[in-house]
Amino acid sequence: MDSTSYDYAVVGTGAAGLHLAMAMATDKFFDSKKILLLEKSQKDVNDKTWCFWEKGVGKWDGIATKIWDQAQFMATDQQINLNMGAYRYKMLASFDFYTYTKNELRKKSNFAWVNVEVGNILCDKITTIETNGQAYLAKHVFDSRITPNFYNSTDNYTRLLQHFKGWIIETDEDVFDDTSFVMMDFRITVPNTTCFTYVLPINPKMALIEFTFFSPSLVEDEIYENLLSRYVKEILKLEKYKIVNREKGVIPMSDYPFHKDNNQHLTKIGTAGGWVKPASGYSFKNAERYSQRIVDNIKNNRLPSYKLVNTLFRKYDTLFIDVLYHHNQLGVGLFETMYRKNEAHKILAFLDEETTRVEEFIIMNSFSRWPFMRALFKKIFS
Repeated sequence: MDSTSYDYAVVGTGAAGLHLAMAMATDKFFDSKKILLLEKSQKDVNDKTWCFWEKGVGKWDGIATKIWDQAQFMATDQQINLNMGAYRYKMLASFDFYTYTKNELRKKSNFAWVNVEVGNILCDKITTIETNGQAYLAKHVFDSRITPNFYNSTDNYTRLLQHFKGWIIETDEDVFDDTSFVMMDFRITVPNTTCFTYVLPINPKMALIEFTFFSPSLVEDEIYENLLSRYVKEILKLEKYKIVNREKGVIPMSDYPFHKDNNQHLTKIGTAGGWVKPASGYSFKNAERYSQRIVDNIKNNRLPSYKLVNTLFRKYDTLFIDVLYHHNQLGVGLFETMYRKNEAHKILAFLDEETTRVEEFIIMNSFSRWPFMRALFKKIFS
């Protein structure tokens, strides 16, 4: 057993773990604290792409792959130019984020990084973290591993999935307008499902083309490949191009109460803590936001998990994903209505949970009421 007793241990150094570690590392309050980071991988490959929106200059602009201030929504019958207001949409390669944050954390003598897979965590006044052949002690543990209970499908919680596959393609000629990106393109879809293409031009000769489903179940890999191929050929009108990279992922969009796993000695973070926005599947900016709330809670002698999640907005999210789960064919119409009837910057503020009650009413009133009323009554009586 490592005889060091750490003040805080972070299990898993993905986006959530590294955001939390950086929030602590940049706050002098934690300079006297011993902080342990436990991660089974080296974090030395580009295993995913994160995208997010925020107003103005952000913490990660210096390592961002691309930043856009213009966007389009491609409905089945027209292009809608999105008014993003003060928001900017940003793309970040995970390798760049890992490299930058690891280098910054190595400058802090009170941080220790151990590459090891964690097994059991035994909560007590001093919590024990068990690994293969070793154990570590910490006063409080932040755990990014999803509880096995989440995969229990016998409860009443909704488990919608955002699943996708993307190609980064390169062309010989300038074919992309890299001043703008496509938020959603519904011109190629699978009948009776909510699915769309997402286009991020990195430069005039390169773009990430990603086909995404919001659906209750996954599809075979061949389906993503065929849909991506169709989009490039039929919509982009490209015959000659090279696929330089592929990425694939699954993100849960769920109202499962992840916060119930938090206690006095352990706080779940990231997807395991419910940090993924259920209605959108976005999490990177949430990880930054929630990490700062955890730091503020600790400094104010509160439990780290105190008021992390806005319960009102989670109720909004619950209704939205319930409608998509049980009536997946309605998704195309819901998203078209959302962007036809509302300014995009208002939608982004709503998804960031920064709108007023009046603004929330206006957005929700733009949708057909019946699907959501049915979902509400079902939730009440279940």
